[in-house]
Amino acid sequence: MKKFISLILSLSLLFLMAVPAFATSIEEGTDVLSEEFIFAEGPKVDGYSIDYRYFSPVNEDDTAKYPLVVWLHGMGDGSKDGKQVSASNISYWASDEFQARFTNGGAFILAARSREELGHCWTNTMIEPLKAAIDEFISKNSANIDISRIYVGGYSMGGKMTLKMAIAYPEMFAAAFPICPAWSPSEELLSHIADMPVWLTSGKPDPLVNYFFSVSKTWEKLTYVTNNPEEIRFSTLKRVCYEDGKRTMSSHHSWFAVNHDMFSDTDGAYPYMSTENGKGEEIILTFPEGMISWLCAHTSNYDGSASEGKGNLENATDTDNMNGTNGIFDFLKTLFKAITSLFGLI
Repeated sequence: MKKFISLILSLSLLFLMAVPAFATSIEEGTDVLSEEFIFAEGPKVDGYSIDYRYFSPVNEDDTAKYPLVVWLHGMGDGSKDGKQVSASNISYWASDEFQARFTNGGAFILAARSREELGHCWTNTMIEPLKAAIDEFISKNSANIDISRIYVGGYSMGGKMTLKMAIAYPEMFAAAFPICPAWSPSEELLSHIADMPVWLTSGKPDPLVNYFFSVSKTWEKLTYVTNNPEEIRFSTLKRVCYEDGKRTMSSHHSWFAVNHDMFSDTDGAYPYMSTENGKGEEIILTFPEGMISWLCAHTSNYDGSASEGKGNLENATDTDNMNGTNGIFDFLKTLFKAITSLFGLI
């Protein structure tokens, strides 16, 4: 009997050891999942550094190579440490259900925070510190990061920074997924990512980053310069909702669709969303082949070489809108800078 009990205990221990480190269900909720993200800070560049929260899929004695997702918050969501994770539900991507959809069953997630307390929400000043933080993170986790699968995405001002990072360092990123990006680059700048798969998402009723005069214009320019029209996508939300179909607090919040991997909470079509490729062909998403699967289908030839300066944006300035037409959002950005200047920390 004792031998039998010992055998059962041994088998139980082996089972527990086999459970991956990220075995936290989406059912636990975003608060619990956000606790899986660890604080770290990148090196200083020209007096500035980027701090971030990261999730690691690595188990003890794990030799597998995993993708890296760089996630960039919108304005106001970098006002304090941790908010860049909790404000957008990107923590869903740390759940065991979503992690299982990545290559090798997991992915690193680096949720960077811009220095909003210093009046910077992904200004050009933050390009090099962000790149330095990513480079250092890759170096520290080189045994487990697949550098051919580095992806960058973000929303609003973070969507703007997503485009900036992709344009500045196109060799580094295998794919990009800007969400309601508060910037519409010129065709000349977008030509730097002519070979990069890009998935753009926006809500038609967005009150801050205009769908018709900004985001759809970016899509038009992207379809014009791309060398792979079948590899780029544009998802439009006629009504911006959470995964359960309820309206979000603002029609600007289209990132909640991406955070739930482009599917509803019943694993069906996301409410009020349609998707097309660069040829104008409708894309029907079939569960579980959503954003995560699309990202992992793409790789780069990145060899880890360091880039110099701001790359293809070396001569860019923050005052140059570069053919962007964001209207109200530009006003709010100016107001935000004024408030942080007057009152300091927010």
